[in-house]
Amino acid sequence: MSKINSEYFIKRANKLYEVVIGLEVHAQVISESKLFSTSSTKFGAEPNTQVSLVDAAFPGMLPVINEFCIKQAIKTGIGLKAQINKFSVFDRKNYFYADLPQGYQISQFKDPIVGEGKVILDMPNGQKEIGIERLHLEQDAGKSIHDLDPRNTFVDLNRSGVALMEIVSKPDLRSPDEVNVYIKKLRSIMRYLGTCDGNMQEGSLRADVNVSVRLKGTQEYGTRCEIKNVNSIKFMQMAIEFEANRQVNLIEEGKNIDQETRLFDTKKNETRSMRSKEDAHDYRYFPDPDLLPLEVSDEYISKIKTEIPELPDEKKKRFIDKFKLTPYEATIMVSDIETSKFFEETIKSSDIKLATNWIIGELFSVLNEKNLDITQSPVSAKNLSKLINLIKDGTISGKIGKTIFELMMDGDKDPQKIVEEKSLKQESDPKALEKIVQQVIDKNKDKAKEYKAGKEKLFGFFVGQVMKESRGKANPQLVNQILKKKL
Repeated sequence: MSKINSEYFIKRANKLYEVVIGLEVHAQVISESKLFSTSSTKFGAEPNTQVSLVDAAFPGMLPVINEFCIKQAIKTGIGLKAQINKFSVFDRKNYFYADLPQGYQISQFKDPIVGEGKVILDMPNGQKEIGIERLHLEQDAGKSIHDLDPRNTFVDLNRSGVALMEIVSKPDLRSPDEVNVYIKKLRSIMRYLGTCDGNMQEGSLRADVNVSVRLKGTQEYGTRCEIKNVNSIKFMQMAIEFEANRQVNLIEEGKNIDQETRLFDTKKNETRSMRSKEDAHDYRYFPDPDLLPLEVSDEYISKIKTEIPELPDEKKKRFIDKFKLTPYEATIMVSDIETSKFFEETIKSSDIKLATNWIIGELFSVLNEKNLDITQSPVSAKNLSKLINLIKDGTISGKIGKTIFELMMDGDKDPQKIVEEKSLKQESDPKALEKIVQQVIDKNKDKAKEYKAGKEKLFGFFVGQVMKESRGKANPQLVNQILKKKL
């Protein structure tokens, strides 16, 4: 694929094909109980231990709506700058799976709880708006397990009935990179709101990816294929790359693209056909007779709006305006709610610029290397702030700071104590430094003459020798000043 104006095109001879992508993101609602029952939603429980009679579809059992899940969906809609519908309907979506006890899924079709909204992406060449078509609530199915027995499929109904928000984007995405940024931004918004934890490893966030291709410059969409249940951003990107190229190859060979549902094989890095793409009428949607239409008032929506925290876009603007961060720095600091909390905790009592550099540089480097989340940081915001203050007031140099930072990893040690225990305090006494500088010059009289004769590159040599003599403790600024004067 070639990159042109941040969009991706597949090149064949003298033709450029544009990739058109839409996502249906399934986000598990943060709630202690399921959408229509009181069963627990805790992850990792023994199979079939969190299943009520409603979840197992025993005859005569009636669903009862979980109001907290309604609030969570409305919160998410507000976070997506979307229309909140005061009237919505729960429908039955009819299909058969062994892990779907009812033989249907309670979902929303024509009348979803949330209408059109938008997500703003921060791309390298500027911002891009991605439209949200709708957000609707639905219950999850159970889980079929095929690899524990050669003859039998096992079924775990713990997930059956768990509340999901399906967030459907418009076909506004044009590259795997944009999909990456979109998913991260969506996940960030929901984490700020506390409506979905976005944990892809636990299945809290997954997506159906719709891909089609068309010649650059044409307006009509090509035939799309849906790639089901992709559970990582990396796999989404890989699936899009493969599927887009597969479709272009078919067109170039004069063949038709069938509208179908496909699966992504992560081992072979390819999509393969699963079934012909269903249309809405195939599911025989009809309003669930056990659930009344859902109506919410303006007052109810307004009350929820008062609970909305500062979201990433607003926080980014504040960080730029108040703390003078660059747009790049601010984007990183607001990318995750825990990162923004760590940053604000650190700068409460330390230099903002230094804190920004240390978090983005040293801290993130360690977290990436150890594959840790910032909530698992081996160095606390409080102690990082102390370290920054020691550098700022000249107690230690930046170089010594890096040595201390490494020592702080062992149990989040107090940097002040490390300085005292290891005698790492920076030497900033001019008289003591003058003595060391003079010793270095006396030992290297030939080089001093060369420097005075115009060989200015030797200045770095003298700085290095002074730092060596002081075991790295000399204040570099003072060393430079004294050397210039002495030489």
